[in-house]
Amino acid sequence: MPLMRILIVDTYYPAFLDSHYAERPTLVDASYDVQWRVLMDRFFGTCDSYSHFLGELDHQAHEVVVNCEPLQRAWAREHGVRFKKRLGRLSAPPLVLQQAEEFRPDVVYMQDLNALSPRGLRALRARSRLLVGQIASEPPPDKQLAPFDLILTSLPHFVPMFRAKGFASEYFRIAFDPRVLTRVQTNAPAEDVVFVGTLARTQHGRGNELLERAARRAPIEFWGYNLDGWPADAAIRRRYRGEAWGLDMYRMLAGSKIALNRHIDVAGDYANNMRLYEATGVGTLLITDAKRNLAELFEPDVEVVTYASEAELVEKIRHYVADEAERSRIARAGQERTLHDHTYAHRMRELVAILGRFLP
Repeated sequence: MPLMRILIVDTYYPAFLDSHYAERPTLVDASYDVQWRVLMDRFFGTCDSYSHFLGELDHQAHEVVVNCEPLQRAWAREHGVRFKKRLGRLSAPPLVLQQAEEFRPDVVYMQDLNALSPRGLRALRARSRLLVGQIASEPPPDKQLAPFDLILTSLPHFVPMFRAKGFASEYFRIAFDPRVLTRVQTNAPAEDVVFVGTLARTQHGRGNELLERAARRAPIEFWGYNLDGWPADAAIRRRYRGEAWGLDMYRMLAGSKIALNRHIDVAGDYANNMRLYEATGVGTLLITDAKRNLAELFEPDVEVVTYASEAELVEKIRHYVADEAERSRIARAGQERTLHDHTYAHRMRELVAILGRFLP
């Protein structure tokens, strides 16, 4: 397999970026390399997991966070480029096109399919040999997908859907970055049960509604952001403890006896999300919603615990909070499975093989 140059284009939650720079007010004046390294070391989202583990395979890769204004301003400043701030979605020709011209990628890998307009995507495609997108959320309109040569997804049922529309698509799972374990202390759990994620009532309707009902009967603490839609007396509001981004999220998961998971509505009957690997990766017992394909990822009741209803979730929370021996046994097995099969070192080998089949 020839070595590749891969430019990874990503966007971060604005709430996280605001918090990141508010806590480090002098960072905006730092160089691009310093800002980039500090940002990646927060371990938000996929951070630099792709470029790091692709680098271990001797490929060259770099993540560009296109909506991180201070970071992009620093790049523009150092390259003598005028920085033009645009409201809303970026359009061609954005700064990332100049970054692509400098990096000269074989592959442009879009972590956010909506980060650029179709025109901007076509311009990026012209500066590479292959334009790839990755998605695990509600698909955008077909016109937004049209510029892509390949669409990767961790949702198995999306692959035939995309192919039926005439788009090349492959199944590609999410994973865990084991470097987190060198940054997170695994002391005795301080919390019984936590859920960390997006908490909006409408955005992840069915899953968050079930967690809300369960929290009235079980000791669940909530971390994350966006409480839109919940009344003042909702359990999610009453037990909300604040934001937890990146390493703070991992520390919260590692410091709890049990981590809860729920999938977004568009996932349907399939397990796919990052929380599967984040919680198990730090050695915390994961209780997750039962899905058709979960056994392909983890062995239910051996490596993770599942629930199919509010009543079952409450029952299992109570059981595993009390049963330390069984809880610890399953948590250890889950972590072993993740570190054996579900790290980004594994995934990048899979990614290289997929890209090799599609590169012209």
